[in-house]
Amino acid sequence: METITAIAQPVSFTSSAINEIRRLMGVEGFDTTHVLRVGVKGGGCSGMTYILGFDAPADKDGHFEIEGIPCIMEKAHGIYLTGMQVDWQGGLNSRGFTFNNPNASKTCGCGTSFAV
Repeated sequence: METITAIAQPVSFTSSAINEIRRLMGVEGFDTTHVLRVGVKGGGCSGMTYILGFDAPADKDGHFEIEGIPCIMEKAHGIYLTGMQVDWQGGLNSRGFTFNNPNASKTCGCGTSFAV
């Protein structure tokens, strides 16, 4: 039997980000075995890059929900992401998910990488 580790909601999403995530989940052919992954990986111009996408859960993940949307995050990533807010910008000049991370000591101009 698989053990699922629930964690307190480490990040928050604005209403526009939640609406966009729900839209993506409603696209024909969406793999319903995948859930929203929030995380980080090494790289980018500031040292670390955000991960936001749909993925299959792994043993090292903690599980949480945001307004009924199932989410996962590697437990070790909490030190980098706890308190972060994810937003969706749908304008012509700025389109995509943006990250407001209070743990970042430095961010890059593109807004997708950071340093701690």
